[in-house]
Amino acid sequence: MNRIVPLVLAVALFMEQMDSTVISTSLPAIAADIGTSPIALKLALTAYLVSLAVFIPVSGWMADRFGAKNVFRAAIIVFVLGSIACAASNSLLAFVVSRFMQGIGGAMMTPVGRLVLVRSTPRSELVGAMAWLTVPALVGPLVGPPIGGFLTTYFTWHWIFLINVPIGIAGIWFATRYLPDVETLIQRKLDVAGFFLSGIAASGVVFGLSVVSLPALPSWVGFSTLGVGIVSTALYLIHAKRTPEPLLALDLFKNQVFRASIVGGSLFRIGVGATPFLLPLMFQIGFGMTPFQSGLMTFISAAGAIGMKFVTKWFFRKTGFRNALMYGSLVAATFIAMNGFFTPETPTALILGLLLVAGFFRSLFFTGTNALGYAEVPNEQTSLATPIASVAQQISIALGVAVAGGILEVSTSMHGGPLQLSDFQTAFFMVAAISSLAFFSFVGLKPDAGAEVSGHYPSAKPAPAE
Repeated sequence: MNRIVPLVLAVALFMEQMDSTVISTSLPAIAADIGTSPIALKLALTAYLVSLAVFIPVSGWMADRFGAKNVFRAAIIVFVLGSIACAASNSLLAFVVSRFMQGIGGAMMTPVGRLVLVRSTPRSELVGAMAWLTVPALVGPLVGPPIGGFLTTYFTWHWIFLINVPIGIAGIWFATRYLPDVETLIQRKLDVAGFFLSGIAASGVVFGLSVVSLPALPSWVGFSTLGVGIVSTALYLIHAKRTPEPLLALDLFKNQVFRASIVGGSLFRIGVGATPFLLPLMFQIGFGMTPFQSGLMTFISAAGAIGMKFVTKWFFRKTGFRNALMYGSLVAATFIAMNGFFTPETPTALILGLLLVAGFFRSLFFTGTNALGYAEVPNEQTSLATPIASVAQQISIALGVAVAGGILEVSTSMHGGPLQLSDFQTAFFMVAAISSLAFFSFVGLKPDAGAEVSGHYPSAKPAPAE
């Protein structure tokens, strides 16, 4: 397997993942500097995810129209410019707008990069390629919290965004030199109506859920935008049935394997999306740690995730997608719930050990669902499957942040005081319960589902020779 392509593409994932973990660790410091609260600053995290939800649907069409390699490089440029704008922000509004700009770049980087990988990789090598694609991306969470905490504690939070500048420049150079010019498989007209409807639907739902739990804005704003998002979703469903080539091809959900990947992955990511928001805040507010200390605690889960990548291909060949994802989702959700048992008296070594193992199983689940989503999708439809998978991922992560913030708000309103350790514990238990529901999405799969990709043939049919 050629590892150069997934490693080059992973530069985009590295920037995105490090950026999100750096911000989560530095939320209290950023909020204090620009005159708002950490929970209100959740609006900036949500703005990024809303931007992704709006522009990801058009990423597949952009790649077919202008070339995946060209779109990928342009997206890195936009993301870097957004990072510079974040560093220059001095108010909540400026920070939110800058994060939205970053999201436009991120909306193209990851899905287009994944599309290049899928089109240039044989199906039998897809699990290994997906694993290598995410190895450098997982280094982002590994170095993001300690670097972000260090810069925030001993310098200023502005510097955490400027890290993306040299990384982005390197990414553009490597993409130009090593990425293949993947030929477009189909040419289709842009579904303009679908673009607007899907963008309003996704952004309305994500923004509305977030604002409902924000003390900075009236609750009626959140409920109104949520209603607009739900109505737009219904209108898009009607539009997609009447349009020959809709922007998001919902007919792909007729494929049970693809459907299980999207639904199960989305449910699980609600808990995963909440964890980077909850854990650093709990360590800083509930445990009294500095941002640097908090970062040193949370980075260990990425180390476990990286370790899983080197046995992923073997693991799925032995167990198959069905068993690995069914039971892996339950185990990973259990480790999310364990965060709720942490107290300042819990031994540091025990916390680090549990976070390490949690990262191991989270990595297993993510690699499996990402590869399973393409396991039975024809090559000519990969540009249609990629934006659906990416939109589902980002919306579920946004829901995780929104749900976590909402739980904290309800919990604090019930006892009438500031955030306490018990508020975070309640939030972890609830999001873990939601993530565990992913189990039921994979129960109905056949034992040999996605066998061409996993290499797992439980019947008498032997696996093809490598």
